Amino acid sequence: DNPTAFGVAKVDENGRVLQLVEKPKDPPSNLALVGIYYFAPTIHDAIARIKPSARGELEITDAIQNLIDHQESVESKIIEGWWLDTGKKDDLLSANQIILDTKLQTSVSGQVDESTELIGRVVIGEGSQITNCSIRGPVIIGENCHLENCFVGPYSSIANDTTLIDIDLEHSVILQGAKLDRVRQRIVDSLIGRRAKLGVAPKRPKAVRFMVGDDCQIELE
Repeated sequence: DNPTAFGVAKVDENGRVLQLVEKPKDPPSNLALVGIYYFAPTIHDAIARIKPSARGELEITDAIQNLIDHQESVESKIIEGWWLDTGKKDDLLSANQIILDTKLQTSVSGQVDESTELIGRVVIGEGSQITNCSIRGPVIIGENCHLENCFVGPYSSIANDTTLIDIDLEHSVILQGAKLDRVRQRIVDSLIGRRAKLGVAPKRPKAVRFMVGDDCQIELE
């Protein structure tokens, strides 16, 4: 719906690419480039011929356009169905929700104690230990995770080697090796990077949203 936010392709009736424009003010079509490319070795020649863009980078769209300018064959395939730019937090969370809705099947390989409640479709990986938690699917928890005294709500994905202690969480993605310890607010609509650490916070009657990068350490007050 908003092709000006993406690289856009103009194609002929046979799917041959005629022109590529990066984030055009006046788009030649509404066909956005989804970032999946298959190249022949000629792409190296095209890269050698182009110059850095205004932002100082060699742009892949410029290299493809150079192939077109040199009469090389550049063909396209239109992808039907949904597609999201997962370089943005909210779209990544939406993609996570779609995948959990459509692909997840219950599988519990880790250790779950008797005080833990599992509701709906839940995956728990090998080596994970779940103690005194309430987990409401669809939820996936990776391998070698440790969860204690937690509520994990729907549409949450927790990667391998993650530790959650006294955490309320839903509709979020937690990446590998992150550690969340006694964050008293409910965490919603959040993306927590690899090996990130979130520390103690006093109880407050509200939810919080985070986008935290890899290897960050945050202590809330």
